[in-house]
Amino acid sequence: MKTHCDVTDPRDSLVCVCDLQSTLGTMASAQLFTLFIVAPLMALIGAWFVVQRYRASMKRLMKTPLSPTAAGSTVAALPKYPADDLSRTTATAPLTLGDNLRAYRRLLLSFLILSLLMALTRTLTMQVIANGPISIKSVAVLGTAYAWPVLPVIAVISRWSRWQVVGAVLSWFIFAVLLLSWRTDQTVTFTSVVAWMVFDIVLPIIVVSALCLGSATRAVGPWLAPLFVLFSAASLLGFEFLATLVAADDPVIQWLARWLGSTPAIYFLFALSPWLIVWWPARALGRWLAKAYRQRRISELFYLFTAVWTIALIGPALAMIGDLGWGALIGFLPLCWIPLGARFMQVLAEVPATGRPPTLLVLRVFQQDANVQDIFDRVIERWRLTGNTVLIAGTDLLERTIDADDIFTFIDGRLGERFIQSLPDVPRRLAAFEWRPDLEGRYRVNECYCHDTSWQEALDELVRVSDIVLMDLRNFVAGNKGCLHELNVLSRAPGLRRVVVLINDQTDLPAAHAAVTMAPHDRFVWLRQQGKAPLPTEAVLAPLFLGT
Repeated sequence: MKTHCDVTDPRDSLVCVCDLQSTLGTMASAQLFTLFIVAPLMALIGAWFVVQRYRASMKRLMKTPLSPTAAGSTVAALPKYPADDLSRTTATAPLTLGDNLRAYRRLLLSFLILSLLMALTRTLTMQVIANGPISIKSVAVLGTAYAWPVLPVIAVISRWSRWQVVGAVLSWFIFAVLLLSWRTDQTVTFTSVVAWMVFDIVLPIIVVSALCLGSATRAVGPWLAPLFVLFSAASLLGFEFLATLVAADDPVIQWLARWLGSTPAIYFLFALSPWLIVWWPARALGRWLAKAYRQRRISELFYLFTAVWTIALIGPALAMIGDLGWGALIGFLPLCWIPLGARFMQVLAEVPATGRPPTLLVLRVFQQDANVQDIFDRVIERWRLTGNTVLIAGTDLLERTIDADDIFTFIDGRLGERFIQSLPDVPRRLAAFEWRPDLEGRYRVNECYCHDTSWQEALDELVRVSDIVLMDLRNFVAGNKGCLHELNVLSRAPGLRRVVVLINDQTDLPAAHAAVTMAPHDRFVWLRQQGKAPLPTEAVLAPLFLGT
């Protein structure tokens, strides 16, 4: 194929048009493949870009000082639990580490059972359409192999590293191949089974893994994917329009060939210009997702679960289009289990009648990103199964706490509205916190976005609504004035039940102890990390539960 048209001679424009026509003829067969592959790839790149720009914007906004008028404002007190039906005077539920572990296992088991039901439904649907024999053995074997979409959800719940995700996915693929080779008819060769699984599982797994490997793509990529599906579809329509112009030998395409001078330039024009039109419905879709998330109609886990299963079912549906046409949509029948599963999990996760869920405030030494990210992944993610979490937003936990509402607020250019501009904004910000669990029973992480000159006031309010505090003072030195202020506030706060402090050999313990001399004798629990090995997850979690 020619990649450049020399238009110094007008006759060459016709050659360029003919070259375009032969190339565009091959594009129709690749259109669905483009949506399936290119859209997630664009979402991957877009997620990385959004996170980088989000971090830069946060750093800039955090350094913006309050105006003199704002600094002199007064704060009106609000109820500690303004968004909840439960009064803040209600006693906290006497939860223990055992309760948390049971909630964790229940969540994993619920998604596993839901995945198996969906995989079995997919198997039965495919068997009926193919008029193939249906037996308990074939349904069980295929259902097990097709249940792999549960892995990315488990990865998010357990905060697996990218290599853990890769290892789990590869292990599942090998297991599926061996299982099918063992239990299928002897006439089916091992090579056929591998080819079948590569076509049916590997490609969706690659797409899903790309969206779920890194922290940034895991948090942002799935929310951007539907938008980039629209952009990709618009580009394909642009190519279709280009093919129509070429087939009609339209003078416009000949003029463009002479003006732009190269085939790639024409491709880029017809691929990107439709984005100017699609931007508005894509923006509306993003705002709808943010609103649905904000109103708790969708949750992070169920959104990811639905996205993964949709990707897994696209391949079989495409294979049926030739025979069934629009009837191929029956391939998405397993998705009907998701709202039923969500309702079942919601019933299991209802607030216990014995009390309200406790609230945990997370404090840390800033610019110790690796330490706090590890604690968040291992401890806070587990805590979210049994209680609320509040903290002051920072770039160190950006990829762990960013959600759909944050993403599309930033894309709309309104991130600055999240920041506390004046002291009365503090209780108003807390009034917007979401205290109720999501559909699957996990509680959300609520943040206060603060300027460098307003975080002290936000801290006072966050302490007021909290029952327990987890403070990471590893590598703390006396020069960390912000941490000293936090320790002083925690030591004097009335009603605060417990403060769990993580320390290590580098912690300036005398300075920390000096800041909490006014605290009740049993308020602070000091957990020392020996060497570089982090404390076990349960060792940190256990003292956070007041019923322990």
